[in-house]
Amino acid sequence: MRKLTSLLIILFLCISLSDFATASVNNKGLKSNSTYLDNTCINWFFIPNDKFMTPEVNDKLNFKLSDYDAIYNGPKSPENKSLYLTFDEGYENGYTEQILDVLKEKNVKAIFFVTSHYIAYSPDTVKRMVAEGHIVANHTKHHYSMPSVTYSSEVFNKELSDVEDRFKELTGENMPKFFRPPMGQYSEKSLAMTKDLGYKTVFWSFAYGDYEPNNQPSHEYAKKHILCHLHDGSILLLHAISKTNADILDDVIDEARNSGYEFYLYFIYH
Repeated sequence: MRKLTSLLIILFLCISLSDFATASVNNKGLKSNSTYLDNTCINWFFIPNDKFMTPEVNDKLNFKLSDYDAIYNGPKSPENKSLYLTFDEGYENGYTEQILDVLKEKNVKAIFFVTSHYIAYSPDTVKRMVAEGHIVANHTKHHYSMPSVTYSSEVFNKELSDVEDRFKELTGENMPKFFRPPMGQYSEKSLAMTKDLGYKTVFWSFAYGDYEPNNQPSHEYAKKHILCHLHDGSILLLHAISKTNADILDDVIDEARNSGYEFYLYFIYH
């Protein structure tokens, strides 16, 4: 009888632990067990349209982006059509100050995703971003594809914590927990590990070929392409190394507002 009772207790404990492990994966706020999650590298993409509607994204995923606090379109405002302006900053090419001047003049706030290199070599610009009310967020230490470093939680975590530490040392503030995966590459496992560090992953629903400094799009093309693909809630990815972006930003902001859009940061509260 004692032996049977002991076996029943062991069985009960095993079932309870199994249920707890499942809950840890599925319940928001608890750490996911990422050890056995798929680490296949996926490239972020969207399918643009000319109907001013949210573009389609990869529909072949066997998981939900929202399960890992990942977004590509922001919440919509009851007052205006909403836009979320973001810039990726791997290195300084001489245009960020001009971009900040325009944002200040137009009273627009943006998110700047920066690497450790950027903080180290452009500290005054980073401090200006913070002082003027922009969000400075995480774009990793080395700009690696994140699935390539999931083999070690220490290596993975260091890619984000190094940026946090440099930002805190420079500004005295904690870095907001928003993350943009370098090159838009991710896996289910990398998203889970990012979420476990408390981060919201921010993809995008608009981007264009602005990232080659020596092959910049014309002003006319860039303005038309951006404005013809606006949609409510759009998270726009622009690169601050682009001279074209710096030159056309004021016109894009004015024309977007004339079309009933406003620029927000409030998805950070969702």
